Amino acid sequence: MSIYVGNLSYEVTREDLTAIFSEYGTVKRVQLPTDRETGRMRGFGFVEMDTDAEESAAIEALDGAEWMGRDLRVNKAKPREDTRGGGGGGGNRGGGRGSFSQRY
Repeated sequence: MSIYVGNLSYEVTREDLTAIFSEYGTVKRVQLPTDRETGRMRGFGFVEMDTDAEESAAIEALDGAEWMGRDLRVNKAKPREDTRGGGGGGGNRGGGRGSFSQRY
């Protein structure tokens, strides 16, 4: 499972997040998505920790905490919804593949 960390400062780094979350256990992975056009951080990230207990401790301690001048939003990440649209039927959607994945 992964932890969603929202309302991050645009100046935050992977090292910053690793340091703050490592106070609650072993950090396995940190992702900081960036805007495709500008390359600027998008203000949120994801942290994976070694155990569910460590994740729960970090969420409980950090949700709502002020860090780097902002009040963090920290909770269990929800699976990404399929935004490609669904279903049957044709419809002319123009060229392209209709699906694109976000790279972190």
